[in-house]
Amino acid sequence: MATRRYWLVKSEPGTYSIDDLERDGTTCWEGVRNYQARNFLREMKVGDRLLFYHSNAAPPAIVGLAEVVREAYPDHFAWDVKSPYYDPRSTKDAPVWFMVDVGFVERFARPLPLPELREDPALEGMELLRRGSRLSVQPVSKEHFDHILKLARQRS
Repeated sequence: MATRRYWLVKSEPGTYSIDDLERDGTTCWEGVRNYQARNFLREMKVGDRLLFYHSNAAPPAIVGLAEVVREAYPDHFAWDVKSPYYDPRSTKDAPVWFMVDVGFVERFARPLPLPELREDPALEGMELLRRGSRLSVQPVSKEHFDHILKLARQRS
């Protein structure tokens, strides 16, 4: 069996929040239009864990946990001219963009705001905390993932 990997996925809460994922149970993670983030989606395996991050929030924060429930498949929204994710370069025969399906695991008792994460020396080197990092899908080391879970489960 392959080793589980850990990731962070970003979503604006006004677009799709941890509340939406908890309500829906599962969803497709569509609309990724950055090649590096797309490549990370294609590396994901069923059972990989995802830190759910609310971007463009006040403050931005890691708010919960999800998991990959279906591995990468073509993002069909790229073929729909009415979709905001439409890309004429992507076709059914030669898809450019991919998505995975994710399932709700847990809402954290308290959000872990970005300013607090930046001040934690145990998270040094985490991609999310790198100045200028804007990737909507990014790998997370097991050590950083475990530390974030520990922080999320502490009483506030």
